[in-house]
Amino acid sequence: MSMIFRFRMLSDENDRFVRDYEVLYDTSLLDFHRFILSSLDYEECMASFFTADDRWEKQREFTCMEMGIDGEEGPESMESVTLGQIIHNSRDRLIYLFDLFGDRAYYLELTGSYEADKDASYPREIFARAEAPDQYDPSRSRSDDEGSIFDDAMGDFSDFEGDDSYDDEY
Repeated sequence: MSMIFRFRMLSDENDRFVRDYEVLYDTSLLDFHRFILSSLDYEECMASFFTADDRWEKQREFTCMEMGIDGEEGPESMESVTLGQIIHNSRDRLIYLFDLFGDRAYYLELTGSYEADKDASYPREIFARAEAPDQYDPSRSRSDDEGSIFDDAMGDFSDFEGDDSYDDEY
């Protein structure tokens, strides 16, 4: 029986955006890239995966195509690497950079590994909340009714802005 990885994907552009994916451990990064594009209704694009540490700092890079120049070694190709080769522990992290010029990314964290359901087809999306940020226009990433959770909580305190009767001196 095959193993699957379950990832939670988040965006720093929309705090309400969440996707949970289940992917076979032997899926190539290129196939995972194509699945993510499809699930978000994005067009094919240049992208990179990075392994990340516990502070989301980029580590190893994996690109859509070979990037080595004149015999110099570049980042590894997504096609030549499987998830099982780079994911080893619970809470391992990946950064999926989908906009190389705008430095826009999604953040994926391994939330578990399980036995694959023999009747299921993988990869698959098992949970989705909120619209994905626009692939090309970050200013259209959040609709007016989708503020951040922080904005919702802090909205209750907006009554204090401009209140001249408040005296902060002792």
